[in-house]
Amino acid sequence: MDALIPRPRTEIAPGAVHVPDWLDLDGQRRLVEACRGWRGYRRTRLPNGGVMSVRTVCLGWHWHPYRYAKVTDDGSPVLPFPSWLGDLGRRAVSAAYGPTSYEPDIALVNFYDSAAKMGQHQDKDEASLEPVVSLSLGDACVFRFGNTTDRGRPYTDVDLRSGDLFVFGGESRLAFHGVPRVLPGTADPALGLVGRLNITLRVSGLVSGKDG
Repeated sequence: MDALIPRPRTEIAPGAVHVPDWLDLDGQRRLVEACRGWRGYRRTRLPNGGVMSVRTVCLGWHWHPYRYAKVTDDGSPVLPFPSWLGDLGRRAVSAAYGPTSYEPDIALVNFYDSAAKMGQHQDKDEASLEPVVSLSLGDACVFRFGNTTDRGRPYTDVDLRSGDLFVFGGESRLAFHGVPRVLPGTADPALGLVGRLNITLRVSGLVSGKDG
């Protein structure tokens, strides 16, 4: 029944826009196949000794808590950021805000199994405050979008499903956000994915050779 009721485009907060069903099934399948081709997913170890429950692979720039570099944890070069993904990012920001010259050069690809979650955090390791683009594939999740001051209330819980687009910039660029829960078994079987993939695109504002 839910599929028969359109989910409207919603501005969750100033500059934070949810566009449901932005990617059709074919577009989702192409992204899933691309994600399978990117090697090197790993659980990131944080400075406090904790290990993140999501598995991540980076394109363009590699995220080390809390900085970016051109090499991964083992010293190998970061995977390149493909131009077609930049085109997709521009289309995404245009869908949220209107025509844009958005030029992302970072992708963080996170895989969530049924037990994985992401604590409330800010995306503030980039030198640029251009918008963040988030694309969801596979299982739905509860996406908690908060305020720019701290991890507490006020926040809004958003139902992100496969194919959904979420863009946040402007006043909401440094809002705390996270994923407290994945909803296992909610993916369309035709997608061929068990679990959730999330692709976030960012503009680093960094210059190769000076920053790792």
